[in-house]
Amino acid sequence: MMFAVAMTFIDQTIVSIAAPDIVSELGLSTSGMQWVVNAYLLSLAAFFAVGGRLADLWGPRRVVVAGTLIFVISSVLCGCVPTEGYALTWLIVFRATQGLGAALLFPAALAVVVAVFPVERRGRALALFFGVTGALTALGPLLGGWLTSWTWRAIFWVNIPVAVVALILTALARVSDRRRDEPLDVTGALLIAVGMGASVLGFQQASVWGWDSAATWACIVGGLAVLYVFCRYELRTSHPLINLSVFRDRAFTVDALVLFFAMLAFVPVFFFASVYAQVSLSASPNQAGLYLLYFFAGFAIASQWGGRILDKQGARPALKIGCVLGAVGFALWAGKLTDLSMHDQWPYAALAGAGIGFILAPASTDAVNRSIDASYGEVTGITQTVRNYAASVGLAVFGTILTHAMTDRVAETLQARGVPSGTAHSVAGNVAQEITGQADARTPTGGGPVATAMRDAMSSIRMDFAEANQWVFYGMAIALGIGFLCALRHPAGREPGAAEALDATLSPTEANKKAGRSDGLR
Repeated sequence: MMFAVAMTFIDQTIVSIAAPDIVSELGLSTSGMQWVVNAYLLSLAAFFAVGGRLADLWGPRRVVVAGTLIFVISSVLCGCVPTEGYALTWLIVFRATQGLGAALLFPAALAVVVAVFPVERRGRALALFFGVTGALTALGPLLGGWLTSWTWRAIFWVNIPVAVVALILTALARVSDRRRDEPLDVTGALLIAVGMGASVLGFQQASVWGWDSAATWACIVGGLAVLYVFCRYELRTSHPLINLSVFRDRAFTVDALVLFFAMLAFVPVFFFASVYAQVSLSASPNQAGLYLLYFFAGFAIASQWGGRILDKQGARPALKIGCVLGAVGFALWAGKLTDLSMHDQWPYAALAGAGIGFILAPASTDAVNRSIDASYGEVTGITQTVRNYAASVGLAVFGTILTHAMTDRVAETLQARGVPSGTAHSVAGNVAQEITGQADARTPTGGGPVATAMRDAMSSIRMDFAEANQWVFYGMAIALGIGFLCALRHPAGREPGAAEALDATLSPTEANKKAGRSDGLR
């Protein structure tokens, strides 16, 4: 299962590194390339809950295989994009189907891992699962830089051998595949797909359309309104897509909230740290990937430790430790960004990574252990939907903060070199959009006072970008501080056996019914 989901984790970061080459060869605009990146995240967010439910109804092995095939076929087609005028449409469509494949694959794979390990060993098992697969996200920039030196198309084709091995291992693992004879809640699936997709789209496009745009708020408010309708509908239907009764358990709700605030920082830090390394530190894509390894050194170690704490003491200690370490790590890291030294930052990057490592596996595992009225597929679908939604919000909000802060600082730098105020703000806005949109931010060429001022100011602009990123990293520290306040509300003590305790109170008929719903994977 780890091998199967490896593709989805690597793909979250590998495309950003190759973005300048894709833009150059295919003649895409910065906003067009942003749509290529967003299409994957939009589809992932929209269909995660559906993927978890289908794992229950069709059997996890079938859904893992289906998700893997959809993902790898879409990857091949992304790599085969023609250079004609419809290249952008081609990439957006097949990046979206890639996201669909990942949304089917990940909840089903996670449900298998949860089902085959007993409660007392589940924390360590999922710590290994999240630790290894999460570390693969750091491999994306390294692999992307190396493959892009050959051809950017290889970043998609590299999924082929991984998928082949994953399918072979899935066959050899002989995963049991019991299905549940229940109908799929098609109405609920459509509602959550529209609601998640629209609201995530609004957050993603806020930096392009502007927070004062009617389109931005129409997507966000409209999407949230559809999600509200979805929740009301799910409470009334006899076979819901998501069993919302799991949120009656305070521990489950706290787990979901802590995951939300942790993911505001976890996925966005890849993007912002990578771009910071390339712009402010003048690092190559490969060096930017190595820079992220500092973060993952702390993450990998702490994720294993957090799993052991969960098994012995429960989730609360791990969540509290993780939020504190993460908040302190991101705050200290933010303070060192303006030193413009990669090697001086590694202790703080590792500390921030350790904080996230202490949170992800314990919170996800504890949520599964306590969700006694829902199946593993449903619960993993819920937790992964929360994680991806938070990542989209974090990218949008922090991206907007970075763009505004960068614009103000670059405008001040240009004005100090004699560029008129209006021109300085216009040029600064374009520079900020290019850098934060992952365009190729090279030193401008040509004549004219503005171009001359820009070339003279490039060293200052690198510092401007570092200072702007400080706001982003302090924001991540604040998000984890809020997560700590949520963790304080988590019930104390180790209670992974709650499901078993409930089973002891059930009648034979109820117990058999529950076993058919929740333990059918074993």
